[in-house]
Amino acid sequence: TGTGKTAAFAIPMLQRLINDPVARVLVMAPTRELAQQIEDECRTIGKGTGLRSVLLIGGVAIGPQFRDLRANPRVIIGTPGRIQDHMEQGTLDISDVSIIVLDEVDRMLDMGFIIPIREILSKVPAKRQSFFFSATMDPRVRGIIEGFSADPIHVVAKSGDTAENVDQNVVEYRGTIDKIDKLHQLLISDNVTKAIIFDDTQRAVERLANELLARGFKTDAIHGGKSQSQRQRALKRFKDNDVTVLVATDVAARGIDIKDISHVVNYSTPQSYSDYVHRVGRAGRAGRTGFALTFIEN
Repeated sequence: TGTGKTAAFAIPMLQRLINDPVARVLVMAPTRELAQQIEDECRTIGKGTGLRSVLLIGGVAIGPQFRDLRANPRVIIGTPGRIQDHMEQGTLDISDVSIIVLDEVDRMLDMGFIIPIREILSKVPAKRQSFFFSATMDPRVRGIIEGFSADPIHVVAKSGDTAENVDQNVVEYRGTIDKIDKLHQLLISDNVTKAIIFDDTQRAVERLANELLARGFKTDAIHGGKSQSQRQRALKRFKDNDVTVLVATDVAARGIDIKDISHVVNYSTPQSYSDYVHRVGRAGRAGRTGFALTFIEN
């Protein structure tokens, strides 16, 4: 996490498109936020190349996506569900795609995208270049890779699970009141400049965000129950320092690249070690030192 993975595939991908005028790219990501971030990075890296892109995600009006697709973009970025929607409506033809990128394959499978992914991959040409990025390599992930690629090369980019520049610790508490009070004390510490706090449900996130607002913290919330525009607005406010505390479900655990997050707080215990790794990876990005604290009831 935080090691420049998007640039690692975007730079050679865009270079290929510049050198080969008929090449097209399809990039799939598990969440709207990650897809949006990938498109933003591609636009930045590819500035001045004249390459057109389209972002296909749910939660937003589909009309502008129809318009962008009619312009025959060479870079297609989106989530599996919306990509499949366009294929079924006949507005997206991927029969000439020469490069595919699946980012966060394990996360997409966790979110139930196995059927859309198989359907989409079955429609791209057999002769293509494929990139599969995954934090874990369990049998499901291996099955997708081996089923849709020939003689794949497995590259391990990092041997450690959690970022070495993230200081990890626990906060012990006794009961609900003690828990929120200790969170309050943590957030008013001098070294907390920007914090993302993870809770386990949409209702819990809203409740905690409202409590922190009532206590005077500049807070916003992000979870799957909010519209895409609300989620983008919350992330922008967080990135622009209009708010310094973002309360989130795991929808924000992967792919959110905000470089100055000083603290990640696991207010609820992650469901899996993989979720923990990706939560923690929101801090200490781009070589900065970060802190991760997990609340444990004593």
